[in-house]
Amino acid sequence: MPADDLALLVGAAREAGALAAAHFARRPPAREKPGGAGPVTEADLAVDAFLRGTLTAARPGYGWLSEETEDGPARLFAERVFIVDPIDGTRAFVAGEPGWALSLAVAERGEVIAAAVFLPMLERLYAAAAGRGATCNGAPVRASRRQGARGATLLAARPALAAENWRAGAPPPMERVFRPSLAHRMSLVADGRFDAMLTLRPTWEWDVAAGALLAAEAGARVSDRAGAPLRFNAATPLVHGVLAAAPAVHAELAGALAPSPAPAP
Repeated sequence: MPADDLALLVGAAREAGALAAAHFARRPPAREKPGGAGPVTEADLAVDAFLRGTLTAARPGYGWLSEETEDGPARLFAERVFIVDPIDGTRAFVAGEPGWALSLAVAERGEVIAAAVFLPMLERLYAAAAGRGATCNGAPVRASRRQGARGATLLAARPALAAENWRAGAPPPMERVFRPSLAHRMSLVADGRFDAMLTLRPTWEWDVAAGALLAAEAGARVSDRAGAPLRFNAATPLVHGVLAAAPAVHAELAGALAPSPAPAP
């Protein structure tokens, strides 16, 4: 049941968050992963090992997909799969900034059914199970009900607003804000602190799987950059960008974005 999986994710997130926070206090150095895949620290690897051991021991039949574990085909044959980012926002973690997150999800046949996003340094734990709504620290959260994109608050990196990404050569006038963790951005949309988040680049599933369910269960609309539903546990675990927003804002932004072909699988 999604609720059973959610309880497992929440418990594991809290324990792993304490482990990550202990590493954060020591400010571990980072090294760059091969192929421009970004930074990694001993904290990422330690949290990944803890979560993999804890979660797969509790659900031995589930597949495993994580940023910090070498991928393989076995997960493609599992009915359910854990999709995990041990530390989303490693650059912020290394810089001593608090806005990094642990992102944990369970997907079943391509759809996320349970999710937890934990920000230990901000003391926020977001959680959701399919059909049961979303919470922050146990209290229900609801996405924004803003009725248009003009004047909306948007979580996005600056390049997302470049003229070539928009049919009219510019997006609707909005207040852009940045947070380094995609899981954090989607959580902030879920609890109505911001009206929308947008990333246009091909995006790893582990960055957004948990946040996608949180935002959707809170009443936001969530899609790829072309407006298509997100699907998870793909052979190449990338989605075609992400747009999560209040429904009316989502409709306006999705219509205003310039077409872009999906990357080859």
